Amino acid sequence: MEKPLALKLAPKSLTEVLGQKHLIGEGKILTNLVKNKKLFSMILYGKPGIGKTSIANAIVQDLDVRCRFLNATVNTKKDLDVVIEEAKMYDGLVLVMDEIHRLNKDKQDILLPQLESGLITLIGMTTSNPYHAINPAIRSRCQLFELHELDSKDILEGLKRACQSEYLKNIKITEEALNYIAQLAGSDLRYAYNLLEICYYATDQKEITIDVVQSINNKPVFFSDKDGDGHYDVLSAFQKSIRGSDVDAALHYLARLIMEGDLESIYRRMSVIAYEDIGLANPSIGPKVMAAIEASERVGLPEARIPLGTIVTEMALSPKSNTAHLALDEALADIEKGNTGNVPDHIKTSSTTYKYPHDYPNAFVKQEYLPKKLKGKHYYHPKDIGYEKNIKSYYEFLEKLKRES
Repeated sequence: MEKPLALKLAPKSLTEVLGQKHLIGEGKILTNLVKNKKLFSMILYGKPGIGKTSIANAIVQDLDVRCRFLNATVNTKKDLDVVIEEAKMYDGLVLVMDEIHRLNKDKQDILLPQLESGLITLIGMTTSNPYHAINPAIRSRCQLFELHELDSKDILEGLKRACQSEYLKNIKITEEALNYIAQLAGSDLRYAYNLLEICYYATDQKEITIDVVQSINNKPVFFSDKDGDGHYDVLSAFQKSIRGSDVDAALHYLARLIMEGDLESIYRRMSVIAYEDIGLANPSIGPKVMAAIEASERVGLPEARIPLGTIVTEMALSPKSNTAHLALDEALADIEKGNTGNVPDHIKTSSTTYKYPHDYPNAFVKQEYLPKKLKGKHYYHPKDIGYEKNIKSYYEFLEKLKRES
């Protein structure tokens, strides 16, 4: 089996790496480490296809150091033992480990002392956020470097290098097709190389036009990481866009979640937003969200996008209030601190002195409901916005009645 084009074009030096100008280049940290022939344990993290493995390979080749490659998911404890014995034999080596966040406790226990002693220098790679996904003991022994997404110029430069390489002989490709492949690839250079290679071998005369590319793939790739940080970042952006009343951004992130096909996450997040961010400013939004969810469930995708788009637009453009849940959070905080007290006698089950509000004008009679210890405590602070204006007006009316009684 022949190696894929992405592997054939892997950089042999940091000078050949595309993008990552914050880490690589004149005066930048990784370039300086290589220049000074010094390497520390590090973790490279970021989305797929943006150069983590390429950078690790380039560093060890530039430094010409002994190294071994492992994958935390595939390789066993025995494989790690072999690497450590080799490191002892040669008085140290560099271990390049992919999927470092998958390293289980047994392997960590073996690796940690070797990192501590400097016998092994680790270059770990992961698509997950190392602050959440990697064991703190490993993390504290490594420098963390976040890789940025490649932009369209980086992807185009990589594609042009590929076309000029010895691996795609006699290739003919239009500028339109190159730009289209870059557009489809997003920030994933590996994907761009793979698509270019397929197009190359899928034509008789090695002539690639946009029609050829579209016949193979016309859907853009994007990083969703459905079970990881990428997915939750999109959900977070979705909620924050609605909270910030940016309808265009809210619809953008909704579209990304729909492309993942993850309706359940959309439903759960919308249900929370309705009460956490919109709340009493538009109380009708809760039932409307439930109706939109039910409609989406009934029709399924792709039609589910219609009720979802409608309700998300209304949510983004609704007035916002978080007063109700903040009031409850404050009450919960009092309970947790033991700031409670006994229920007043006149509102206990057995009370004979309770005053029934409906027997009084305005269905109101002054009597104390809070425990004596909390008398006069206010948790709820209404906003003067949307429907909550009405609630605030009535709240102030009741406060006035209390003062006058």
